[in-house]
Amino acid sequence: MQSKARITAIGTYVPEQVLTNADLEQMVETNDAWIVQRTGMKERRMAGDHEYASTLAYKAIENLAEQYHKDIRDIDFILVATTTSDYTFPSVACQIQQHFHIQQTGAIDLNATCAGFTYGLHLANGLITSGLHRKILVVAAETLSKVTDYTDRTTCILFGDGAAAVLVERDEERPSFIASHIGTNGEGGQHVYLPKLSHTMFGNPLSTSGKIVQNGREVYKWVTRTIPIAMNELLQQASLSMDELDWFVPHSANLRMIESVCEKSEFPIEKTLTSAEYLGNTSAVSIPLALQIGLNEGKLTNGDTLMLYGFGGGLTHAGHIIHWHLDEC
Repeated sequence: MQSKARITAIGTYVPEQVLTNADLEQMVETNDAWIVQRTGMKERRMAGDHEYASTLAYKAIENLAEQYHKDIRDIDFILVATTTSDYTFPSVACQIQQHFHIQQTGAIDLNATCAGFTYGLHLANGLITSGLHRKILVVAAETLSKVTDYTDRTTCILFGDGAAAVLVERDEERPSFIASHIGTNGEGGQHVYLPKLSHTMFGNPLSTSGKIVQNGREVYKWVTRTIPIAMNELLQQASLSMDELDWFVPHSANLRMIESVCEKSEFPIEKTLTSAEYLGNTSAVSIPLALQIGLNEGKLTNGDTLMLYGFGGGLTHAGHIIHWHLDEC
């Protein structure tokens, strides 16, 4: 089905508190050289004691509305990608509806972890293209610092907090979405998880810490094996070659992982937009943060052709090839 949806605006927000590699050296047995060598990360942002996914999301939406002079009161669906919602329920999406007094809208949270933003775009494109909705707010918001074990040097060096929002509107003349690809490998869910009610998975015992647990080696192997193949499938679906892409925007899990994906897919790392170096792994938020950085640096411009690819816990992955054409600020 030919898309009838366009991404028209973007807004982002990251907390003020900075957690540097030097700070981490005071917390666990690690050092700046070790962290940079393995992840490429130098800093990440941390939510304050009274900042949550909802409060970060409000600021990202306000940033979008102010930059692009958008009226958000007539949004007819709110999709929030998050794994760190303020409450089990009500959803962050419902909190957004109340905060901005949006009168008539659907509101749901979705959990596809680090692929959450691209899953959200997938749903927004489908809902608009089908004719069910006309104006959808897709939000990604994470406060991973609140569920990170700062005694585990293999995970605490990775995660940061932030939020982003994009507006997806009906536009039959200049649709954004060219091709989409989506997939799941539930068997690998035990390699990265946040424990909750159950303490077993597939008969195997789980941590009861309430903090993120990750087998980095297994996740790395899955990503570098799966994503290059999925990228090629996306290109075939769009009848495009790698050379015709202006930018690749993957989930910024780890810069070394992204380098491996680019090498295996034969895509130049110089044409890749990331957010991990100074913002860390922000899960669902990392792709829109990278898009905003690309805009701020003058790299990303209207008319560009982008491949966005999210991947993470579940194990989930979803990608899109899009035409980038925002409204004027």
